[in-house]
Amino acid sequence: MIKLRGAYTAMVTPLDAKGELDEDGLRKNVNFQIKHGINGLVPVGTTGECATLNYEEHERAIEVTVDVAKGRVPVLAGTGSNSTKEAIMLTRYAREVGADGTLQVTPYYNKPTQRGLYEHFKEIAEAVDLPQVIYNVPSRTGVNIEPDTLAKLAKVKNIIGIKEASGNLEQVMRMIKLTGENFAMISGEDSLTFPIMALGGVGVISVASNVAPEKVARMVNAFLDGDLVTSRNLHYELLPLFKAMFIETNPGPVKAAMNMLNMPAGPLRLPLVDMAPENKEKLRKALVETGLLKK
Repeated sequence: MIKLRGAYTAMVTPLDAKGELDEDGLRKNVNFQIKHGINGLVPVGTTGECATLNYEEHERAIEVTVDVAKGRVPVLAGTGSNSTKEAIMLTRYAREVGADGTLQVTPYYNKPTQRGLYEHFKEIAEAVDLPQVIYNVPSRTGVNIEPDTLAKLAKVKNIIGIKEASGNLEQVMRMIKLTGENFAMISGEDSLTFPIMALGGVGVISVASNVAPEKVARMVNAFLDGDLVTSRNLHYELLPLFKAMFIETNPGPVKAAMNMLNMPAGPLRLPLVDMAPENKEKLRKALVETGLLKK
């Protein structure tokens, strides 16, 4: 069973100049992450532009990540969908190629009821024997998982935790209280990782760690080791970067940052477009401020 604890990177999906999957770039990014101390990898989530990848690309990105990781760190594959049947199909593939678990986003656009959410995640968990982490991000999906619903889901075999990105710390507290210590609360927002861990969270699935894996991992693991002062200092040191990562729609800023740092990222796929020049300059300043880019 995957141990959901520490700093996981929500991987970008690098594309080449023609906008096609850059497998060599993905391999380089996986090795870079592991070399710099990240605790786990999450390919093909929101940051991986899952919404605009076809099935072949989606599956290939998972396969390459698992192959390069070679068990050195867990791979939590993004296999969620607003179609339960499609999510099961992708989850089965992730299991076949050796992923350690899957990330299941709340169904988007069709706005299911709380009972519909429960049945959706339960159906996937029962169909594929692979650990599942629910991803709650109402700003992008249009629906929120209520704490009472999560408490029911926490009792379902294979559902082991939640990536919580509602931005609502009161909800985080209720979720932690209702689900208990054996259910993992993972921050889905870099800037809230420290406060969520103070409430009982055990890590983050991070966007910023694409460019700063070592510092993000140090921040999270220092907290887990009881060194709150070091963790808090790193939180404030990284805060400008955390905020800059969301000046525009993710993964626009993180891909722009990686391109500035000569890391494999490449272009975005429509309907996402390159950052506005003024926002790109703010991002550049944040990279300089956090020591990632020279003036």
